[in-house]
Amino acid sequence: MKATLYRAALRYPHLRLYTASSGSVAALDELYLLLEDQAFQGLGEVRVNIAYLNGYSPQQVLDDVLRCLRRLDLALDPAQLLAGLDTWAAGILAPTRMLLDVALHDLLARRQGISVAGLLARPRDAGGAVPPCGETARERHPVAIAPAQDGASSPVVSYRTNQTLFWSSREQMLQQAEAYVDRGFTELKLRVGVAGFDQDLDRVAALRRRFGAGISLAADANGQWPAREALARLRALAAYDLRYMEQPIADGAADDPEHGYAALAAASPIPLMLDESMSSEADLARVIGLGGKVWAHLKLVKMGGIGPALAAARRLNAAGVPFMIGQMNEGAAATAAALHVACASRPAYAELYGADGLGNDPVAGLIYQQGLVCSPCASGLGVGFDPARAEFIQEFCK
Repeated sequence: MKATLYRAALRYPHLRLYTASSGSVAALDELYLLLEDQAFQGLGEVRVNIAYLNGYSPQQVLDDVLRCLRRLDLALDPAQLLAGLDTWAAGILAPTRMLLDVALHDLLARRQGISVAGLLARPRDAGGAVPPCGETARERHPVAIAPAQDGASSPVVSYRTNQTLFWSSREQMLQQAEAYVDRGFTELKLRVGVAGFDQDLDRVAALRRRFGAGISLAADANGQWPAREALARLRALAAYDLRYMEQPIADGAADDPEHGYAALAAASPIPLMLDESMSSEADLARVIGLGGKVWAHLKLVKMGGIGPALAAARRLNAAGVPFMIGQMNEGAAATAAALHVACASRPAYAELYGADGLGNDPVAGLIYQQGLVCSPCASGLGVGFDPARAEFIQEFCK
C-alpha cells in the first residue's frame, strides 16, 4: 500500500467566516491522505487551522501526522490497520486519528463496492442495529437512496443539513438567510456572542420577522456568554422559538454548581447543546448522565474520526439523548465523512454545510439542494480527489 499526503487552503468566494471563538478565518487549511492499495483508493481529510477549538496549531498537527505515517506499517491489510488503529497509533492527536480513520473507511468501503454508510450499517452492538443506508429514517431527516438529478442513473445518499449565518452586518445576515431559504435550506443557525447581547437579540428578532415560522432557528454563542448572565439571556430569546442554544457558556463554567450546565439546563426555556464541551469520554458520560436535559454536538475532528463518532452516537441514541452530527467548515471529503456518519446514526440534527460554496476544493461530488447534502452512494465516501489541485507534501511506501 502507498500513502500520500497533500495540503490545500480552501476559500469561499462569497462568504466570510467569523465566529466569537475563531475571529475572522481567511481560508480552511486542509490535509489530505490518499491511500492506494492495488486498484483501490481511500481518501481522508482533516482541517488543521482550528486551534481555537482544540488548541493544536497547524504545524503541531502536520508534525503528528508525519510521525504517524513514518511508523505506519503499510504492508498490513487496511482492515487490520483500521481494527488496530487505537493500538498502533496510541497517543496521536484526534485530528491525526480522524485523517487515518476516514481514509481507511473510504478504502475498505470502495474495496467492498459499498458506501461508507453501508459499511457502517453492518456492525451491531448494544446500542442496537443500525439500518442499512436507504431505509426510512426519521421523518424530519430522511436518509434516502434515490435517483440522481437530471435523469442520471447513479443513486445518492442524502441527509438534511442546517446552514450557519456567520457574523456580518445585519443587512448581510438577512441577505444570506434569504439566499439559503431560496435554495430550500430552512434550518438556520445564527452565530452570536461577538458583540453585545442587544445586537444578538435584534438579529434573532429580525430573522423571525422576515421568515416567521418558515424557518427552524437556532443560535450558537461558542462559549462566550458570562455564566451569570446566561439564564437571563436564554429567557429573553425564548420568545423567538429557538430550537436549541449551542454552547452558551465556556468549559470553565460548566462545573459551576450554581451557573453550570446542569443548573442552566434545568431552568432554561430553550434546549441547550454542547459543542466545545464535547470532545472526550468524560464529556460524553456527563451528557448522558444529564438524562437528555443537555444535547450533544459530535464532530469527527474532536472525536477522532468516523469510528469514535459513530460509537458516541450509538451511546447517545441508546440513552435517548438528542444529538447533532456536525463539522467545522471543511472540504468535501471531511464533509462526506460526517454525512455518512449521519446516515448511519440518524441524529436529530445535522450540520453538514462545510463544503457548500467552496471555490477551489480539490474534492468533488457533494451536491447541496433543497435543504439536503447529497453524495453518490455507489462506493466509499462518494467523492473524487484531484491531486493536481493540492500541494504534494510526502509519499510513503511499504
